[in-house]
Amino acid sequence: MTRATPRTAAERPRDWTDGHVERWRSVLPHLDPDVEGAVTRMSKLTRHLGRVREQGVADYGLQKHEFDTLHGLAGRGGRATPSDLRADLNLAPASVTGRLEGLERRGFIVRTPSSDDRRRVDVELTEAGRLAWRQALDVVGREEQRMLGVLGPVERRQLSDLLRRVLLAAEQPVPEAKAGPAHPETGWHA
Repeated sequence: MTRATPRTAAERPRDWTDGHVERWRSVLPHLDPDVEGAVTRMSKLTRHLGRVREQGVADYGLQKHEFDTLHGLAGRGGRATPSDLRADLNLAPASVTGRLEGLERRGFIVRTPSSDDRRRVDVELTEAGRLAWRQALDVVGREEQRMLGVLGPVERRQLSDLLRRVLLAAEQPVPEAKAGPAHPETGWHA
């Protein structure tokens, strides 16, 4: 499906970020409007999806940390060890234990001694836990589909590919910069 795109900036619909970029260009004339626009839009989209997620989680009676734990467990096929979850969620051991106790009290998980190693515990999603996680997840999924549904399949693939390239750059170690003279108009160091 090919979508027609306006040919000039004047014909393009404007969003909040367009005004933001214009304001900053008058302050920082060397600002790259495409970089500022992309970064600002990504940030606003991330915050928007975060708010939708928080509301969706709350609508189904979950707290964010409960949803995150159920999500981590679901991502491992519904069964994991506390140490797996700790690593996935980047938490301290005591934090995972507290989360699991709360989820077990609510009937969302069960903890059982491992059949392989009696010192280990396995954590498993219950049907109630899977349902609560799935309902909250569906709220976010619907919003993601609504937002990205304005793009055709080829455009969505292109966007995903472009963001992958940007993220790969972000995942690389930042080379140590030598502080040079500050740029005369921005004050930033080269």
